[in-house]
Amino acid sequence: MVTLLLKKSYRHKDLKEVGFKNLWNDHGVFTTMRVIGKPPKILFFKEHINNLVKSLKVYKINKKNLKKNILKLIKLNINKHKKFDHLLRVAVNNKLISVSLRKRYKPKLNFSLKLINYKRIDPEFKNLKYKKIHSYLKKIDTSKSDIALYKNFKLLESGTSNLLFVKDNKIYSPINEYYKGTTLNFFSKKIKIHKKNIFVDSLSNYDEIIVIGSGKGVVSTKSINGFPWQRRSLKYYTILAKIYQQAISKCARYNG
Repeated sequence: MVTLLLKKSYRHKDLKEVGFKNLWNDHGVFTTMRVIGKPPKILFFKEHINNLVKSLKVYKINKKNLKKNILKLIKLNINKHKKFDHLLRVAVNNKLISVSLRKRYKPKLNFSLKLINYKRIDPEFKNLKYKKIHSYLKKIDTSKSDIALYKNFKLLESGTSNLLFVKDNKIYSPINEYYKGTTLNFFSKKIKIHKKNIFVDSLSNYDEIIVIGSGKGVVSTKSINGFPWQRRSLKYYTILAKIYQQAISKCARYNG
């Protein structure tokens, strides 16, 4: 069970704080950002906010000064004198903006995936329809494992992140039917990622499966539970982890 260190909800109409609601399974969207250091940095902050605003328009949540109010509430809830390695979640529906903060747990090198036959509702967006995913995630230690979603025998994404597959010194990601996260978009500008349908029965052809996202960072998968696949290399995990660490180092201080 995730322990929230901060949890606040605010009404759109006047930004008055009300009883906290996490908004899961409502009509709306969310984003999760990594907050690091003292004074804090928010990794890929501009990109997260822009993606959130775009998704809000698609979901027809069009409140006056919405982007400005989201930024105001983030500033209100980030203590610039605290040392961070946390995940900041901003969720929005038609009535509320909810802000929460939880500690980030560094994933282990013996990380595993479990195959789950499921595709998220409207998977191209970071919407709040996560009931089924949470039912799986609450049963596992997410610092050691995640679920890998597939549909029609095609791999899509993990429960919380994107998936990359390495074969013959090339990196592949699925073609569609998943959310292209901020971390994936960052790597797409730094290194060549080929689009390809990744079928379950072809997994044995891949040397590495890498999980990337705001919470996970960059994680090498060691094994797939109940499936005959084992990691054969750390080559591209090492390359991506280095690029990601450079992004953290170069990230500007959060000024609100």
